[in-house]
Amino acid sequence: MPKHGKKTLAFLLVLFLGTLVALRMPVYASVSAQQPTGSIPTVTGTATGMLVRVNLDLEIVNVYSGPSSYLYPSVGILLMGQEVPALGISEDETWIQVYYPGVPDSVAWVYGPYVTIIKTGRLPLVPAPSTPTPASTPTIDPTLAAAFIAPITPTRLPTFTPPPVLVIPTFLPDLESGNRIPIGLLIIGLGFIGGFGTLISYLRGR
Repeated sequence: MPKHGKKTLAFLLVLFLGTLVALRMPVYASVSAQQPTGSIPTVTGTATGMLVRVNLDLEIVNVYSGPSSYLYPSVGILLMGQEVPALGISEDETWIQVYYPGVPDSVAWVYGPYVTIIKTGRLPLVPAPSTPTPASTPTIDPTLAAAFIAPITPTRLPTFTPPPVLVIPTFLPDLESGNRIPIGLLIIGLGFIGGFGTLISYLRGR
């Protein structure tokens, strides 16, 4: 066989084997990533009027859902030196309403002495929101409570017996005292007589 014919036969053989290999290889379909459906929220900026800055002597300041730390829950924090837009002030002018994204209506309240107003101006008065109602009102089962409360048996107090009537003795007047010699005068007289007798005995003995 001529040399040119051998090259042609080798080319055809290689082509035939390549076709067999191509037919036996699995076919992979191209899959595109699924795109999310629905609307994607966009971040919109807010008007920057007055700004407040957290005081530099405080590391963390809590913000609340209303102008009180007792009636409203805490909804987030502000860090030292952080600046946020101020939207209003409470009726007692002690709490400042600030823009705080991520909470309902994107507003929160911070205690006024914890921040410093950067841009001067007059903040509008904002009424306090309604206080949140508790999810459930705790109740006490009286039967369960009675199991832990020891019953108290009433005891009768001792009766009071009044003391007997106090009898005060009375002394009758001495009717015969006017006709009798006083005892004191009798003692003095006896003493004088005794002393006089002693003096006489002394003089006679000399």
